This record gives sequence, C-alpha cells and structure tokens, in this order.
Amino acid sequence: MIVVAGEALIDLVPQGGTGDPLAPLLPARGGGPYNTAVALGRLGADVAFCSRVSTDAFGAALVSRLEKEGVAVGLVQRGPEPTTLAVASVGEGGSAEYSFYTEGSADRLFAVPAQLPADVRALSVGTCSLVLEPGASAYEELMRRESARGVFVALDPNIRAGLIPDADAYRARFRSWLPYVSLLKLSEEDAQWLGGDIEGWLAAGPSAVVVTRGGEGLTAFTAGGGGSCSVPGVDVEVVDTIGAGDTVNAALLHALATRDRLSRAGLAGLGPADWSEVLRFAARAAAITCSRAGAEPPYAVELRGGA
Repeated sequence: MIVVAGEALIDLVPQGGTGDPLAPLLPARGGGPYNTAVALGRLGADVAFCSRVSTDAFGAALVSRLEKEGVAVGLVQRGPEPTTLAVASVGEGGSAEYSFYTEGSADRLFAVPAQLPADVRALSVGTCSLVLEPGASAYEELMRRESARGVFVALDPNIRAGLIPDADAYRARFRSWLPYVSLLKLSEEDAQWLGGDIEGWLAAGPSAVVVTRGGEGLTAFTAGGGGSCSVPGVDVEVVDTIGAGDTVNAALLHALATRDRLSRAGLAGLGPADWSEVLRFAARAAAITCSRAGAEPPYAVELRGGA
C-alpha cells in the first residue's frame, strides 16, 4: 500500500478564460496530496489517504471522491473546522497560481496516527501540509517515524511561496527532511527557489531527485555518481496545468511499485533504460492531465502499455 499524507482542499477555478479577476469561480476538489491519491487510485494502485478533512459539505465531497476512485479513507480524520480554499488564477499557457484561505481549517489540525497499516510500502508527503502549523510538525513527525522503520518516503515540496513567511527558515527545514527521504520530486521552479543544489540534496539522503520541466519533460538525478536521465515532454494542447505535478508524483510511485522498486536499494538498482520507461510513463500521464480542465488525472486504461 502507498499512503499519501497531506491536505485536501477546494480549488476555486475561474471560468470563461483568463484575465478577469471577477470571473465566476467553479469549486473543484484539490490539494497536492489529495490529487496524488486520486491519481494513484485511477492508476489502480493500492492507496490510502491520510489527513484531517472537514465534516462540512466540501469535506463530504472530498471524501466521497476518494471512495469513488478506490482510495482507502480509514486514515482520514474528520473535524468541524472549515475546508481550506485555494483561489486559482490561470494565466497564459494554462499555468496556475493560488491564493489560499487556511485560517482555522481542518487539515491544519492533523494529528499523527498511532500507526499506519502493516502493509505500507511507501509514504508520500508534501505541499502546504508541511508549511502550515500545527499540522506541519505532525506530518513531519509522521515522515520521520515511517522512514525510521524502513518505509519508502517520497517528498514533493510543491512550493507555494505566499504561504511561507520565512523563506530561509523553510529552506533549512527542507534540508533537515532530506535524510528521511528516498525520492525527492519537484518542479524546476521549486528546485531553483530551494537553491538548486541537486548534488547536495542527493548527498544528504535521497536516492533520486526527479525534476519536472513543464513541456520540456523530466529529468532524474541519481545518487552515488549514477548520473542523470532525461525524457522529453509529450506534445498536447494544454487546457491548464492544474494537478500535472501531482500526476507525475503518482505516476512515478505507481511505476516504481509495479517494478518492486519502492526502496532505496530498488532505486539504486534502476538503470538508464528503467528510468527512461518510468519517466516516459509519468510524462504521458501528466500530458493527459494538462489536456483537460482541472486536476483530472488519467485512468490506467488511458495509458495503455503500462508503467
């Protein structure tokens, strides 16, 4: 089983094109970890979501979709606090920026579960959940605990700079997580914001770092002098990029799981041809997500040829 831990929220997405600040807003289920869990469910993975979700109408809709997509919800905590809202602004080329409304929301009050299921093979964490306290410390504790008992940890920081009050403090905290991380996945922009020290990050702990480069594709950098492997992006008519990075995260985890590579030793054993297959699968999955509005990742049947 793959456990995805982090926030579930509601994206408010403008309709009718870009540039109008008063365009009607359509609510859509979202949050980086939530999107990752849904994408894994659609790919057919054995996946569970671990978070705190509101009992309000938005929260009910979030949990309902998880169940529909085959994501286990036994680790989802519920509370009366409101659901976090993220107001999206979609620019030219389909890129999205967000304004967040998080004060007193349910996902910030996440508590570390006493234990995860015995069959957990990987834990995926990241995004706002590792920024907003007091939940951030709880998610961090979960990451450290599970890593210490040998669980494969995937980290996608998915930087939202507007939520980070002290950039230098966050960068230092990010570096403190790396010894517990097996796979670090991040966008090219996130990598630059965090300092771009890929060699240093690999030396600190991760067995691999995967950097997404939008339409230009993906690159995997491996530890121990293993070098890098790059694949091009897949040409597609982009509607928007919402959820594309989350789809990459899910596709990487699924592809590694199907190869029985969800371990540090497993990553170390991947050769260039293996990495090329894994990255191409992730690129294809992300392209499908970009071809339709909102975070709508592909189902396994749309990716014929497997992982």
